Amino acid sequence: MHSVSGPAANVSLNELMAEMRAEVDLALEQALASRRAIPTRLADAMRYSLLAPGKRLRPLLALLGAQAVGSDRRQAIHAAVAVEMIHTYSLIHDDLPAMDDDDLRRGRPTCHVQFDEATAILAGDALLALAFEVLAEGLTHLSQSNDYFTPTVLGDALRRLAQAAGPEALVGGQAMDLLAEKEGGDLEKLQTIHRGKTGAMIRVSLELGGISGGGTSLQLDSLQQYGNSLGLAFQVVDDLLDVESTADAMGKRTGKDSSRGKLTYPGLLGVDASWEKARGLVRQAEQALEGFGNAAWPLVELARYVLSRKN
Repeated sequence: MHSVSGPAANVSLNELMAEMRAEVDLALEQALASRRAIPTRLADAMRYSLLAPGKRLRPLLALLGAQAVGSDRRQAIHAAVAVEMIHTYSLIHDDLPAMDDDDLRRGRPTCHVQFDEATAILAGDALLALAFEVLAEGLTHLSQSNDYFTPTVLGDALRRLAQAAGPEALVGGQAMDLLAEKEGGDLEKLQTIHRGKTGAMIRVSLELGGISGGGTSLQLDSLQQYGNSLGLAFQVVDDLLDVESTADAMGKRTGKDSSRGKLTYPGLLGVDASWEKARGLVRQAEQALEGFGNAAWPLVELARYVLSRKN
């Protein structure tokens, strides 16, 4: 196994992430601008939510997944756009009055507050469908110049994204989360919820990046293991920030999880034990990358960053 060392060419993680965010933001803007037949109000709502300032964690993971398997990260830009579209759709719908009933997202009024509830629902629906269109277009384009991208590989990529966004993962996790507000639950149920609601899209972002970069089955398995640990660590810290951070720092309301009776790691384990769990998960994420060598240094640094993030 190779050890994973630090940044190449003296580039810091923050500098690399800023560079990649700019690439992703441009690609997101271009993906919407090229669809000229979208009704104006719907397009405005999609743009408002999709281009709102954000961490862009999932698209960055797609780009870094391609880089980890030895490819140019730009080869995964279509995957980056697709996963951010699905993430944004999920936020729009999660914020609706019938779901988590939030009025603040990414430091701005939520989509249904800025526009109206019906437009927000349709904007989410549109972004979900458009994500698959963008991914299929990108992979088809790659297949024209690379024999790796067979119909089987293309179908597998689309299946993985559909599964991560579907009833056994993202949607199912949200359904379980809403039910747990009424029924309660234990640590096992909480982890099941977050493997679906948060972890699945983090994991598939890495997988799609690896596929777009021509990764091997072994490399994809390692990225999957990393994504599973990172996704859970991210959610544990998210729960902790809801307790310890402020609305200004987070860009959304804090303290609402406990007030709604949601299952959270601090609520079940306590704050100190939750931080210890997050640190253990980050160590597991790092170990999953040992076979990649220096190509995966940003993923290692990103896992460590999860423990120190403020929003």
